[in-house]
Amino acid sequence: MPELPEVETIVRDLRPQLVGRQIRSAKLSHEDVLRGVTKRRLLTALAGARVVGVTRRAKHAVIDLELPARTARLVIQPGMTGSLIIHDRALTPDEAKYAVLRAPLDDGRELIYRDVRRLGTILLLDDRGWSAYDAALGPEPLDPALTPARFAGILASSRQAIKKVLMDQRKIVGVGNIYANEALFAAGIDPSRPSSRLTTHDSRRLLKHVRRILSAAIASQGTTFRDYRTGTGATGNFQLELLVYGREGEKCRVCGTRLAHTHEIDARITVFCHRCQQ
Repeated sequence: MPELPEVETIVRDLRPQLVGRQIRSAKLSHEDVLRGVTKRRLLTALAGARVVGVTRRAKHAVIDLELPARTARLVIQPGMTGSLIIHDRALTPDEAKYAVLRAPLDDGRELIYRDVRRLGTILLLDDRGWSAYDAALGPEPLDPALTPARFAGILASSRQAIKKVLMDQRKIVGVGNIYANEALFAAGIDPSRPSSRLTTHDSRRLLKHVRRILSAAIASQGTTFRDYRTGTGATGNFQLELLVYGREGEKCRVCGTRLAHTHEIDARITVFCHRCQQ
């Protein structure tokens, strides 16, 4: 967490509030979230930068910045406990305690990246750096350019368990543990089945449900179990619609079989129905 729906929700909330605004200054409380950029370089670049775009790529929020004589991208992956929120009031002591990056804006509000366990990452990339970073990521599951044939080809290229392939950001981006569990259940596919053994019908069905579930999660503003918050500080609602994730040991809502769980596929909890998923 957050996965594609959560980051997409954050980006949609931030975009109308951030685009056109100028960052007056910036403060960073911890450097362990930085990747490929020093604290000094990051804070120097942010001071006076104008926000010209806010988008999402995979599980990253991408803030396009206009700097003197150049452009750059502030790329933030929130990780399990991160959130991006614009505050129009003073932070509470708890909010300030975990505010890793603080960036006051020219309208008096403040962009805050909060990360309790500091599991997220912050990058500052120029055009060349962004092109290389973007090229290493797989296609977007909601992009029409990811045709059923292309998706089937990606799955056929690996002998790993289908759940691992679905979560591999080099192959398909944005799908994490929650939505992989849900999509495989909806498609009736055993999460441990080798990806290369899926039929054309299987892969088409899986892509259909991946897209349906991700779209439904975006409409519900993501899934909140503990830390995730939208770009306005609210909780998501898709946890109310989950059919398998977090329900290990409970009855399957389709057939009544007790849902099983394992950590053997990818060291993360996988919840599935022996009867519905083959």
